[in-house]
Amino acid sequence: MSQSWTPPPPPNVPPANIPNYLVFAILTTVLCCLPAGVVSIVYAAQVNGKVQAGDIAGAMAASKNAKLWAMISAGVGIAVIVLYIIFIVIMGGIGAMSGTR
Repeated sequence: MSQSWTPPPPPNVPPANIPNYLVFAILTTVLCCLPAGVVSIVYAAQVNGKVQAGDIAGAMAASKNAKLWAMISAGVGIAVIVLYIIFIVIMGGIGAMSGTR
């Protein structure tokens, strides 16, 4: 008796819910730091494709990198704004001290 055995179909497992941080990446690119934000967008764009392909570990790594680069972009943007404000205050103080009387 020869019976051909066929394996059961793979279970219908929904894709993992891994955040892609695309909105955060776009906002930090536009508002803070362009180079680091672009890197964040590239990683964020990879997340959904990797989840659909079944590469959960790769999707989690891309999500982590997208968040990291978005945070770097936000940090650089905030640091530049703070330094600019300090520069304006110092230059205003120098201008007031050397102004005409």
